Amino acid sequence: MPYAAIGFDWQWALFKRVPVGYVATHNENIPLPERPGIMDDTRLKLMEAIARKRLVTAQYNGQTLTLAPHLLFERRGDLFISALNLNKSWRSDEEPRLGHFKLGGLAAIELSEEGFDPLPGFEAAPPREEDTPLLAV
Repeated sequence: MPYAAIGFDWQWALFKRVPVGYVATHNENIPLPERPGIMDDTRLKLMEAIARKRLVTAQYNGQTLTLAPHLLFERRGDLFISALNLNKSWRSDEEPRLGHFKLGGLAAIELSEEGFDPLPGFEAAPPREEDTPLLAV
């Protein structure tokens, strides 16, 4: 079968740093089999929340959390967010700080219309030197 064009999935390339091809014949796209790394609903909602500074609710380790996501980053091929957990009780002498949540552990993500202000002094740097920042407020 002759191929008319070969294209690349930019979303896969953005997060995994390797282009994944697809083929098109005439006016018809023929996608390759389903593969990990495609932009899913969780990633899209969290990217929107970071870009628009919106709160999200999510299930994480069996708990419902309200998060103010500040940073999306990659660590050893896995995606994480750094976010302020608004459900956490802080001691009176303790400053609120960002927690790190693996996207694979987040479920039932709901984007809120309620906004948030980033933590004072927040710098868009990943927690570890070997982490790769992808998106920050």
